Amino acid sequence: MSGGSAYDRHITIFSEQGRLYQVEYAFKAITAANIMSIGVRGKDSAVVLSQKKVPDKLIDPASVSHIFQLSPSVGCVITGSIADARAFAQRAQSEAAEFRYKYGYEMPCDALAKRLANISQVYTQRAYMRPYGVATTLISLDSEYGPQLFKTDPAGYYIGYKGTAAGPKQQEALNHLEKKLRNKDHADGDWRDVVELAITTLSTVLSMDFKKGELEIGIVGGPRADGKEGSDPSFRTLTEEEIDERLQAIAEKD
Repeated sequence: MSGGSAYDRHITIFSEQGRLYQVEYAFKAITAANIMSIGVRGKDSAVVLSQKKVPDKLIDPASVSHIFQLSPSVGCVITGSIADARAFAQRAQSEAAEFRYKYGYEMPCDALAKRLANISQVYTQRAYMRPYGVATTLISLDSEYGPQLFKTDPAGYYIGYKGTAAGPKQQEALNHLEKKLRNKDHADGDWRDVVELAITTLSTVLSMDFKKGELEIGIVGGPRADGKEGSDPSFRTLTEEEIDERLQAIAEKD
């Protein structure tokens, strides 16, 4: 890295190879956290899933989360530096609230993804800023376009997906999702099948079985929190009992 050391300290300066080292390091921060996340879009629902690791027995597990609700209709999983993730989520919540106040309706998922990507992109230009070391996967249930799944990265790039992943085994997870979603616009089945696809993808690439306390799942178009019939268009997280039901369903299929 001696050849690039002169360019390490300034995120606004390209190296002779056309690289921005600080932006590359921000991408490495995503994998350094050693947390995997998955996002999958179904016909009537969309799901984000993250590993949940409690690093210390004295920590309250309820306070450890990589899943955030940004507005009533939009939620996300943020993978990477947890301190950056919380700051980025707070900025996203502010942007969504400001849009709601200004225009009178909820900020669409694609508009919020674009706004967050624009913010991240500016952070790669200014010398007095550093990029956020996070990848953000957003989901919502749009009244016009149905389930939405978008992902943004530290470089300021955003794009829509049928299925995506972030973390140390990202490529393996993407390969698995490509096989499952080949020649399809979305995952098959109802919200249960979409959740189970996300869980099995994570289990396959990490070669491990999960307990209910080791996963956190956010969903749109899933079951209503009050237990009534019908799906819930707003974003919410599944309870440990609901996650356990899906884990048992997967075990029975195996």
